[in-house]
Formats: sequence, C-alpha cells, structure tokens
Amino acid sequence: MTSAIRMGVLALLWGSGFLWIKISLNQGLTPGWITFVRCLLGAAVLVALAHGAGQRLPRDRATWGRLVVAAFFCNALPFLLFSIGEQTVDSGVAGVLNATTPLWSLLIGLALGSERPLRAARSAGLVLGFAGVLLIFAPWSHGSGLMSWGALALLGASASYAVAFAYMARHLTGRGTAPLALSAAQLLTATGLSTPALAVGGSATVTWTGILAVVVLGIFATGLTFHLNYRMIADEGPTAAATVGYLLPVVSVTLGALVLDEPLTARVMAGMAVVLVGVGLTRAKTGPDRKPRAADTAGPPLPARP
Repeated sequence: MTSAIRMGVLALLWGSGFLWIKISLNQGLTPGWITFVRCLLGAAVLVALAHGAGQRLPRDRATWGRLVVAAFFCNALPFLLFSIGEQTVDSGVAGVLNATTPLWSLLIGLALGSERPLRAARSAGLVLGFAGVLLIFAPWSHGSGLMSWGALALLGASASYAVAFAYMARHLTGRGTAPLALSAAQLLTATGLSTPALAVGGSATVTWTGILAVVVLGIFATGLTFHLNYRMIADEGPTAAATVGYLLPVVSVTLGALVLDEPLTARVMAGMAVVLVGVGLTRAKTGPDRKPRAADTAGPPLPARP
C-alpha cells in the first residue's frame, strides 16, 4: 500500500467517526451507550492485534494507575462529549472543531513551560485558529450561529485530547510498554470508566442501523484506525501521520453533506479553512521554539480518537 493510499484510507476511516456517531444518535443510541460500545469494540480490536504481535498488557499497578488518567481524558470523556455535542451540532462541524486539538496542546505547552515564548508565525497561527472557531460559532448572529452547549461540548472534547496528549507524553510513552499493548490497556480502562454513563439517557427505540453504525465506529473508526496510524508512524514517521489530521475535517464535512445532507454554509467552510491555516502555522518550524523533553525521543503518544 503506497503512502498516499494509506493516508487516504486512514483519513477516511478516522474522519468517518463523526458520521457514525451522528447516525447512531439518530437511530436511538444514547451518548453513554455509544461511548461504551466504541471503547469496548476498539479495545477488542487492539487486544487481538497486540496478541498477534506478541505484545503483552502491562502488569504493574503504577502503569495501570497512569492509564486511568489517560483513558479518562483521551477516550472516555472526549468520546462522551463528542456524542453529546453531536446531538445538536452537525457531524461535519464536529470534525472541524476536533481539528483545534493542536491549538489547545500549544496553550497547555505554554502553561506547563514545555513551549518557549512563541515567535510571530506561531503566535499568529494560534490567534488565527481560534478566530476560525469564533467564525464557525458566530455568536453575534442570532438564530443562525452555532453557539450552544453542544458546540462547547465539542470544544471540550478537543481540549480533553490535548490534556491527554500532554499527560501521556510525560507519564506513559517511552517506559517500556509496547504501543499496541499500551493502547489496548488504555481502551480497556476507558471501557470501565464509561460504564456509569450507560445509566444516563432516554428510552428511544434503537434500530439495526444504529447498532451497525456504532459497531463500525468501534471496530474501524476506533480500533483499526489506531493500528493504521501506528503503522504509518513506524513506517513513514510522525510528520506523515500528522498530515492526516488536516484531512479529517475535510472528510467529516464531505461525508456529512453527502450522507446526511448537512448544509455546507459559506461561514463554516471559511471557518474550517481559517482553523486549518492557523493549525498549520502553529506547527511550522517547531524546533527553535520548543523545549526538548525526554518523552520526545520515545515517539508521540498514539491515542485512539475520532
């Protein structure tokens, strides 16, 4: 499989996660059930892959304790928030807001001191990225803006990812546990953490379409995407894998319009472009601005995410 094809397949599977969430919600599943099932099925895929690769789950209590924190911020909480947010926000917009994760990561890095004061280009990118979010929300536009609790939940999910990445880089990566086994253990932990959410929700009738959608979400858009992402990082480096992140909003917006007939408003499209340009600027020439950390030499964290 060539690099371009692998990147396209990964972007399609990963970016389709927002579509499957929306379909599951429309077909009667609650956010709690969607979160639990996708964690469970994703964990099953990763456990099988780890076993096939000869990788064993961690056995020490310290690692499992750190996995509780990582699983909460990287899986259980954002998965739930994305499902809650998409109850009122289009799946395409959810994919665009997910692209703000690098902006939150940069803010957290500045707060923790792992990022040096920003140069002009990265500062402009940070401001531009959040300006794009503001353009999408359009809080000044009464009746046509997207500002709502659902939209805030989506932003909270993206910020939660950023918290998780910072924590995982400091406390999980590069400590001797193989990546597939570590992520399998993380999703197993997230499955347990998401169990209480099953008690929250309505009593709508669940259709077979909804069941199929959440199965695809768990197996392909959660478990299998991690494996493909891991292979891309291992074979082609983190830069190639990071490029996929720029394709996810495009995939989510396109699928939402084609499958669910979600509107492609000029404001949302312009906001998406501004966000992606801003993210691109914040990632440009990170070497001189960024303080090196020990975790950097161990490779990036490899979370399973939409």
